[in-house]
Amino acid sequence: MTTFVLVPGAWHGSWTFESVVPLLERAGHTVHALTLTGLRPDDDDVTVASANLDTHADDVVSLLDRASITEATLVGHSYGGMVISAAADRAGGRVSRLVHLDAYVPRDGDSCWSLTTEAYRQSFVAGAAGTGHAVSPPYRAPHGGDPRRRPHPLASLVQTIRLTGAVDRVPRRDFVYCSGWEDSTPFAGLRARLRADPGWRVHDLPTAHNAMREAPGAVAEFLT
Repeated sequence: MTTFVLVPGAWHGSWTFESVVPLLERAGHTVHALTLTGLRPDDDDVTVASANLDTHADDVVSLLDRASITEATLVGHSYGGMVISAAADRAGGRVSRLVHLDAYVPRDGDSCWSLTTEAYRQSFVAGAAGTGHAVSPPYRAPHGGDPRRRPHPLASLVQTIRLTGAVDRVPRRDFVYCSGWEDSTPFAGLRARLRADPGWRVHDLPTAHNAMREAPGAVAEFLT
């Protein structure tokens, strides 16, 4: 059986996988769904302001340490693709599979800011105007308006990732492209890039961005 570590995208917590987790567990798998530092309901302003991409990668690696996980499948949604890439690079061979679920796939020196579209960059700036350190969640599709969403640490979106190349040695790497929001997805170019890379398997899923909520059965079936 597989040990899954599920990492949400910006503004979201472990609850975003709430429909997928029981499906995986009923199939006999071990599942850890994370809420990243700065996104927890009781995190104070200091915690939010100080959280960055390194912090979030450490959240994943710390879980591998605590749970003595030696062969993990890391699943990252959206911004979570940045996190699982950084974590896998630091995990010392304890990651056997990466699944980027409509998620960013960075190279060394990239950031969520540099990889996304101008429209998203503008939304990051506008969303952080109130505090200067936390980006308020957007209130339009494809993200929906779930009241559990939290302001997202701005530093994590603009910090560049540092990769040693270890992430490229993860035995299996999957990219899932959600094709149901073609008018605004930032991942079309990434899909084309990864299709040309023999180290990646690229799959299409006919849903909007939040596939794990729109089609949890299809996501769970793909993961297994």
